[in-house]
Amino acid sequence: MRTIGLLGGMSWESTALYYRVTNELVRDRLGGLASASLLVRSLDFRAVRACQVEDRWDDAAALLTAEARILESAGADLVLLCTNYMHKVAPALEAALSVPFLHIADAVAAAAPGPVVGLLGTAGTVREPFYRDRLAARGLRVLVPPEDDVDLVDAAIFGELCRGVLSDGTRAQLRAVVARLAERGAQAVALSCTELELLLGPDDSPVPLLPSARLHATAAVDLALAVPAAVPAAVV
Repeated sequence: MRTIGLLGGMSWESTALYYRVTNELVRDRLGGLASASLLVRSLDFRAVRACQVEDRWDDAAALLTAEARILESAGADLVLLCTNYMHKVAPALEAALSVPFLHIADAVAAAAPGPVVGLLGTAGTVREPFYRDRLAARGLRVLVPPEDDVDLVDAAIFGELCRGVLSDGTRAQLRAVVARLAERGAQAVALSCTELELLLGPDDSPVPLLPSARLHATAAVDLALAVPAAVPAAVV
């Protein structure tokens, strides 16, 4: 079993979901007392959020790159960045690591049941091109909510979900946002903020939901448990 490095804490609420899902998947696949081989680095979200708000993306890239290298040095065979929005600096991590870096948008794209996908996430994830372009490069047409809905979802994420607040009223508002995307033709809706799946599930949408954290964790377990290709014996 390969060791999965989880770079999380952004927020820890969803990093806990990564920890649980990876262990559940390994247990279910291997049985008995099997659990995942994990290294977890959980950051102080205040510092990361300050980089986001103050538009200090070079600082954010330097911070996350250093932390990803720590995971690799500690023995991680692959690395996951347990947040969608911070994948804005994913190219820096991909360049810095010699082990596989699994991009969360790739896991979402692979699970899409059709070519038209609605996108929910933080305002930065939805409005900026880095995430949408990654999905589009994999053949998807991405629908984004109107500006009022983008602001509503962003406020729910940072004002409630990242703080562990799960509100029935907010769930109803988010369900309405999802329904509006479906009415516009979305064949699925990507929950491209790892906290959204703490509140929304399959019963909250008329179309399939793509839970990014679960899909990301599943891709990691797939790779961690994959049987490596046989190495040919040396010719004497």
